[in-house]
Amino acid sequence: MARFIIEGGIPLHGELSPQGAKNEALQVICATLLSSSKITISNIPEISDVLKLIEILRHLGTSIERLSKGVYEFQTESIQIENLKSAQFFSQAGSLRGSLMIVGPLLARFGIGIIPQPGGDKIGRRRLDTHFRGFELLGANFTYDSDKSSYMVEAKQLKGCYMLLDEASVTGTANLVMAATLASGITTIYNAACEPYLQQLCKMLNAMGAKISGIGSNLLTIQGVTTLGGCNHVLLPDMIEVGSFIGLAAMTASDITIKNVGFNQLGIIPESFRRFGIQMSLIGDDLHIPAQEHYEIESFIDGSILTVADAPWPGLTPDLLSIFLVIATQARGSVLIHQKMFESRLFFVDRLIDMGAKIILCDPHRATVIGLDRSQALRGIRMSSPDIRAGVALLIAALSATGKSTIDYIEQIDRGYENIDDRLNLLGAKITRE
Repeated sequence: MARFIIEGGIPLHGELSPQGAKNEALQVICATLLSSSKITISNIPEISDVLKLIEILRHLGTSIERLSKGVYEFQTESIQIENLKSAQFFSQAGSLRGSLMIVGPLLARFGIGIIPQPGGDKIGRRRLDTHFRGFELLGANFTYDSDKSSYMVEAKQLKGCYMLLDEASVTGTANLVMAATLASGITTIYNAACEPYLQQLCKMLNAMGAKISGIGSNLLTIQGVTTLGGCNHVLLPDMIEVGSFIGLAAMTASDITIKNVGFNQLGIIPESFRRFGIQMSLIGDDLHIPAQEHYEIESFIDGSILTVADAPWPGLTPDLLSIFLVIATQARGSVLIHQKMFESRLFFVDRLIDMGAKIILCDPHRATVIGLDRSQALRGIRMSSPDIRAGVALLIAALSATGKSTIDYIEQIDRGYENIDDRLNLLGAKITRE
């Protein structure tokens, strides 16, 4: 187990470049299974979750070459079907939720997909029904092995159909879109997720020869094709890193410029930070956040307390609610944070309360934060990282706190943020990895 030792209370200054988008990387890497041609993907973040997925594909038979940092070439001429039942595959895939998205491509191209109960963040119940009900509608046979806690789908040939998803699941939509590209006929997916990373996946598939229309909307139409070819694809900047760095600058009263943020793909994120009184200016595609001693949370127009809630795109991504919660602790004013999509993501507030924050955890989904307006700094404590996003939120809190903090189990943070300690230390932070 690794840990961070943080000396807090130090303003930072300088430039940060966001890594490639983790969530996009997981989708498009799985999509390489759909073709026997070479596919080159650039700006891949070399973080543990992504590297695990790359190793899963390599174990199945994909030829993978690292051309340079963040640039990988994939070619899947065939796979070893028997490896889907191996102990190594079950161990690798079971530790990574993103591995679920290999099922659609495998089913479409090779007629079978097997996956153990996927792991990942412990942030509450995350259903798989959308994925497998969709595969069944496409003509696949589904079986569940209770002894191995594994799922299997089989089909000789998928057939296009109309489906109305019971939830706008991002990974579910990605899985079904990938499967439908090689199905016979036309597939229509309504209530589809439409976030930028899903749009990127669809654009990459079209570059490979797929016929997908409605990209960017919640109604996708896929005309099945018989084969897909190769392409070159570049990942977007990670919007969650961009949001994390905005929160870092505000919480530590730092002057930070975030380079090449892909501003047009950030949606509601910048405006959500502005509602907390956080100043920022766009220079080209760089986002400058000046040092602010104070920032004030807006109220609703009738004077009631602001509520910040997550929602499917184009709503606010749930991955940033932990950042908003942390920055609210030193804001002027109060806010209700409503985590609608997951029921266990707010439990890390106990650590913030131990640091001196004024937070009322109303229930597993809602927390009210009474901002301290820097009248009292948070204090350093020892804590652990429960999941990727809460871990980074706690790191930001520790960087703003007086004294030293220790964050255990930082492997969780490493799953989503590449060399975060080294990058922040270049701005003046004092983070030691042990």
